[in-house]
Amino acid sequence: MKNIVITGSSSGFGYLSTLTLARKSYKVWATMRNLDTNNAPKKDELLKIAEKENLNISVIELDVTQDDSVTTAIRTIIAEDGRIDHLINNAGYMFVGVTEAYSIAQAKEQFEVNFFGIVRMVKAVAPHMRKQKEGLLINVTSIAGRLSFPYFGLYCASKHAVEAYSQALRYELAPFGIEVSIVEPGPFGTNLLFSGPEEADRTAFDGYGEHKNTPQAMLQNFDAFFKGDDAPSPQLVADDIAGLVEAPRGTREERIVSGIDYGALDYNEKVLPIQRSLVRDAFQMPHLLEIAQQKSVKNVIPKTKDQNL
Repeated sequence: MKNIVITGSSSGFGYLSTLTLARKSYKVWATMRNLDTNNAPKKDELLKIAEKENLNISVIELDVTQDDSVTTAIRTIIAEDGRIDHLINNAGYMFVGVTEAYSIAQAKEQFEVNFFGIVRMVKAVAPHMRKQKEGLLINVTSIAGRLSFPYFGLYCASKHAVEAYSQALRYELAPFGIEVSIVEPGPFGTNLLFSGPEEADRTAFDGYGEHKNTPQAMLQNFDAFFKGDDAPSPQLVADDIAGLVEAPRGTREERIVSGIDYGALDYNEKVLPIQRSLVRDAFQMPHLLEIAQQKSVKNVIPKTKDQNL
């Protein structure tokens, strides 16, 4: 039985992916922080569902911002299973506000989870996959990792960083039989939208006058849409992740856009040949490219005129 490690399994895409993949007969290591406090109810909920449905789910403490926590969790998994077949880096949260008004400490905090958390996980897991000579890394970014939205500056920057990091890993790990894919969700009605703090630099914040209220208006607009009948289901992301896991080796897409794309699909399709030409021609490293020609994204729900978020 192949196993899967998922970060941020207490809610949203991570929670749904845990159940979706466990129901497909994978062993899932559902990781989350604060198992004995804030996330204790979520742990109990997952384990009760697993017992009722006879699913192979193990819930384990893991905080992607802490080196020791990551190392301890991965050692525990390796000690029990001897390997890690798939890693889904899903943990993250979102700052929405006046970008200038976030402090340097807050900017570091945003990157600590969204970017350095993935770096920690890769450094802990990749050596085992290289030893196995196979594995799959799925990094969940966002269409905000390809496009940039006003008042989402720090979040977009962190996701852009993950996109670049993941692209490089896709090339560098390919000779070891390890595949890297990126899932780029559009807007979905999860708790991510309201997960960030308010801006710490109130002087800068007040300097924006009436414009300082725009981020909250945007959030309220998103929230109203998510409560409507036309809002896409977050299950779409879990299904796309499961599709990558179940796809045969050598056929996995480089990028998948899930949900409303805001033009990210077109962006990815136009950039893909430029990126491949860079590696193949400019850097003379054609051996790092995939043999099979793959699509850049799939499973897109087109934006309609009523979805003016």
